[in-house]
Amino acid sequence: MTGQEKIDYLIGSINDIQDRLIDGTIRSVGAVGYASIGGVIQDGTMDNSYITAEELGRYLEAKDLVMAHDYAIAETAEQLFMQEHTAAMNNLSIAVDDLTAATSVIMTAVEVASVASAADTKPEQVELQGMLSTDEYSIDAAEVDEYNEAIAAVAEFSQQAGAFMAAANNDELTATVDNYAAQGNFMVGSYTAITYTQNIDEFVINWDDDGFGSGWQGYLTDDMVDADDIFAAGEYVEQYGTMPN
Repeated sequence: MTGQEKIDYLIGSINDIQDRLIDGTIRSVGAVGYASIGGVIQDGTMDNSYITAEELGRYLEAKDLVMAHDYAIAETAEQLFMQEHTAAMNNLSIAVDDLTAATSVIMTAVEVASVASAADTKPEQVELQGMLSTDEYSIDAAEVDEYNEAIAAVAEFSQQAGAFMAAANNDELTATVDNYAAQGNFMVGSYTAITYTQNIDEFVINWDDDGFGSGWQGYLTDDMVDADDIFAAGEYVEQYGTMPN
């Protein structure tokens, strides 16, 4: 059985037991109802509600099969790329949180611009000086570094996550990687490293079995987006709450 077939077997065994639970619940309500009005249920009327030894056995077998399977090892190139996509998205989520925090710090400081634009009297200008003398309303190099580093992290992990998903959805690329692994007689998921370089549109995957990195280049040309694309998408998401079609 493949890993997915084992999961399907588990689901089927659970569904069988769930059917018994539903049946038992309904029959119990009926039995209690008849008991309250003097109805005498016949022997065997609840027999269909029992979980059988065979059903329990199938569930336990399926459970053991699923528990014993190594789902961490990708069996196909599509699974490999999706695993990397998930990891990149997790890192991207952290980077976005860092960017939100860094932006908030500097945004508070830049709000002083409204005070500065209205500071046309001596008292207001003195007040402006007082604000600029505080950490809250001033910007320092460390805060700028944190913001820039967060921007760079969002850019990096967005690029990686997008590339890995695009790769997973590219049938030509996944078939090529799968065939390469099959010819080398090793499992796709046994890779030790993977990188993607956008400016040459190349994936490099390392496997211990082949002893060197293997490259696949030029598969994501149609998936590239530029600065104008991401800015327009950002504006659209802010307005409508979803990505444009």
